[in-house]
Amino acid sequence: MSEETKKHETMEDYMTEINASFSDFRDDDMLIWDKLAQMKEDKADFEVTVEGIVKGGVIAYVEGIRAFIPVSQLDLHYVENPEDYLKKTLTVRVLELDEQENRLVLSAKEVLKDKAQAEKMEKIQNIKVGSIVEGTVESLQTYGAFIDLGDHISGLVHISQISEKRIKSPKAVLSVGDSVKAKVIKNEDGKISLSMKALAEPQEEKSEEPDFELPKSEDISTSLGSLLKNLKING
Repeated sequence: MSEETKKHETMEDYMTEINASFSDFRDDDMLIWDKLAQMKEDKADFEVTVEGIVKGGVIAYVEGIRAFIPVSQLDLHYVENPEDYLKKTLTVRVLELDEQENRLVLSAKEVLKDKAQAEKMEKIQNIKVGSIVEGTVESLQTYGAFIDLGDHISGLVHISQISEKRIKSPKAVLSVGDSVKAKVIKNEDGKISLSMKALAEPQEEKSEEPDFELPKSEDISTSLGSLLKNLKING
């Protein structure tokens, strides 16, 4: 067998190997996109490290695929300097993906929002029915007043629960910014119902007791006898 034939076979073998490797690479690449699509559907969280800063956001890599995290998706608050996130590890979620366009967008904000909401719900659940709470009137509606209880938690005092007196509008009794105390009368599905009326001191019915002592029976007889004795009857 000539050297030329050997080279030809060697080149064929090499190209076959390259093509097989490329095919395996494409298969792996497709599997990654399928995995990412499933993670998007499941809203699965995972960690990435910020590797670069670009206009409008930052860059990270997910199993070799370039991913973009917009500035608006870096945190719950406004991010002025994306450079502060360089080399930081973030917990993210797939926000958008398009395999044909090789486009992968991630979000850290969505993860943080869900975490904050879960913490808020836990705090709400710890507010027991019957407990007394303090807060500030944050808004007045025709049907009642919303009370800011702190930690981004609000409760509603229905108009019927504001005062013992019947009022046409919450504005007749309350103003935005007023500090109030109220009783928790319901806590269901993350909604807290309050009552200010329940804390109003009940009007005690005063039984008017006589401020004199009743005379004894013999005293009554004596007094009656004295009265008759002094009574003159004209004949």
